[in-house]
Amino acid sequence: MLDSKIIVALDFPATEQARQFYKQVTPDRCKLKVGKELFTRAGPDFVKEIVDTGFDVFLDLKFHDIPNTVAQACRAAAELGVWMLNVHALGGRAMLEAAKQGVDSSSGSPLLIAVTILTSMKESDLQEIGIETPIPEQVERLARLVEACQLDGVVCSSHEVNKLRSIVNRDFCLVTPGIRPAGSDVGDQKRIMTPKEAIDTGSSYLVIGRPITQAKDPMTVLGNIEDELAG
Repeated sequence: MLDSKIIVALDFPATEQARQFYKQVTPDRCKLKVGKELFTRAGPDFVKEIVDTGFDVFLDLKFHDIPNTVAQACRAAAELGVWMLNVHALGGRAMLEAAKQGVDSSSGSPLLIAVTILTSMKESDLQEIGIETPIPEQVERLARLVEACQLDGVVCSSHEVNKLRSIVNRDFCLVTPGIRPAGSDVGDQKRIMTPKEAIDTGSSYLVIGRPITQAKDPMTVLGNIEDELAG
């Protein structure tokens, strides 16, 4: 199966809505992301349901806790059969290493990545919690730490990809939200890129939500994005 670069965010408030959507798309054309709201409503059984249909699932729960708790959570998540899961890089070295050990001790073999700085945060937000380092520099510092702890990549803004790609290993995954297909409504996103711009800059995978999930024909939108990436 082709390694699709498109991760569709299943940001639905109800299980049945998410189920109706994923039945309109196919595993060879996209991967699916399950976040906190859907996971809290639907639980691990729904994640396994999606996995069993053949989709690569990114379980986006951003674990951030004491090392042992995160290790056990990552192990449990990995055993759901997901393709990728994540933690918060701000949990520090001990937590990141424990997360890696948790995944490695599981029966699964997902990619393990870490969130650097949430794309919703501004410099003033970081300063309020005592982080004076500018966001780009902080993201670079965290990405280096994540790579040193032998995780597989980070979630970052598409506008940070170019610099990160110059300082991390070529196989290090850079997963980028805030992607809007050419000609689509930007919604509440401020710092966006088109899929082609993001891939050309060095993104490994693109997280796209509403432009696909709210489309009347999601497969047509996926096809348009694929054409954009190819062209």
